[in-house]
Amino acid sequence: MSQEVGTRTEEPPIAAVRTGLFIDGKTVETYDHTAVHDPAAPDRIVGYAAAASQEQARAAVAAADAAFPGWAATPARRRAEIIEQALTLLDGSEAERAALMTRENGKISFESQVEMGVFVARTRAALELVDTLGQVRHLDGPPLTSRIHRLPMGVVTVIVPFNWPLAILGASLPYALLAGNTAVVKPPPTVPLAMVRTLELFAAGLPAGVLNVVTGSNEAVAPVLTDPRVRKIVFTGSTAAGRHIMAAAAQSLSSVTLELGGNDPAIVLDDAELDEEHIGRLAQGALLTSGQVCMAVKRIYVHRSRYDELVGKLSTAFDSQHVGPGSDPTSTMGPLNSAAQRDMVAAMLAEAADTGAEIRELGTLDPRAASSGGHFLRPALVLDPDPGLRIVTQEQFGPALPILPFDDVDAVLDHINNDWSGLCSSVWSTDPARATALAERLRTGTTWINHANAVVCDDRAPFGGFRQSGIGREMGPDGLLTFTEAHTITTPGG
Repeated sequence: MSQEVGTRTEEPPIAAVRTGLFIDGKTVETYDHTAVHDPAAPDRIVGYAAAASQEQARAAVAAADAAFPGWAATPARRRAEIIEQALTLLDGSEAERAALMTRENGKISFESQVEMGVFVARTRAALELVDTLGQVRHLDGPPLTSRIHRLPMGVVTVIVPFNWPLAILGASLPYALLAGNTAVVKPPPTVPLAMVRTLELFAAGLPAGVLNVVTGSNEAVAPVLTDPRVRKIVFTGSTAAGRHIMAAAAQSLSSVTLELGGNDPAIVLDDAELDEEHIGRLAQGALLTSGQVCMAVKRIYVHRSRYDELVGKLSTAFDSQHVGPGSDPTSTMGPLNSAAQRDMVAAMLAEAADTGAEIRELGTLDPRAASSGGHFLRPALVLDPDPGLRIVTQEQFGPALPILPFDDVDAVLDHINNDWSGLCSSVWSTDPARATALAERLRTGTTWINHANAVVCDDRAPFGGFRQSGIGREMGPDGLLTFTEAHTITTPGG
């Protein structure tokens, strides 16, 4: 382990990982591979991910399609047993896969360790819903009698982003498989290695073809979107990319679930508790994974009477952050995943500064990080910016948080409910009734009270967004049934 600043020694080099595709129960090697770089030191290659061809992408879809009839015909309880047993194949490798995740993603080690457990926990949460699939609705006659049951859809493609790829996969893949579908998973191009390693182990416990994994360029893996045998596409990512996915799905009228961008507001009322615990929750809500979380706090609206107090206390909390390599146990924030993302956040901050907004860059940057060329940013507060600036209107997806004072909460509510985004929000107040009443008026997929972000995401509840933050819901009974289609059988008589 690294020692304190000034006495640290460089960690020994780690051998580069090489991953293949996983198609029809077998690891498939490719001629070409894509290098995966460490965001904390971009010159360092973490490993090489297989670069699929279009033929191999089509082969993955074909394998899933061939496996579908048998898997769909397997009783739901038996499918649950098989999936549960497959999870045991992940036991014992968590530390190794988490360390790999940190090297390719940049997030701190603790978050990578949590992610390994979240995939397992979300899979088990899905399996607990198995009896939902057997429920049949009856419509008695006369003149007609009908029964409605649920059938699996077929081949499902799942595409996940770089920030929490396995955790996000856990919100869809186990539900798709439990419902009787087969799957093709496309890991994120900058963070594919730990995911491929995990899914190879997991898929080894499933019948061949039920779970397939392809990595490669968007052009090469296009068949996992456009092949007419794909009946549903699940995508998590930016709103702009979601539009592309929806257009691709339109070619064969595939169903879609889209969990897209969120410019998630926190509303701090005049009676909010701003003690150390709640300030810590706000800071974590904004800075988890260096701000690269769809459900993170992206902007704070605070009653003017509490503005100075909130700014002062959040400044202290942000200033306690230690920015450095994710593998360093003293780091509380790692780098951003890409130079492009870092540069976009920096540009938003510069734009706000040019208009006269006060920018407070806080926290400490590890000396090695400052010279490594990594994609590091210190956390920043943007104080009372023009509400039309990009730092307020767009999803920055980084450790920069605008704070805006308000006088009329109804005006804030009206603005939020007519904004482009509608993924998550939070209300902060010591009055439960007042907070709940305001939360019920917010048109976002999830609203938290006195907390925010993934640490309080209830995996039993449906998750998704309003407006341009997405289509459909994941997790819970609602999420499970989105992987099925209603089938009605009607007979004459009573």
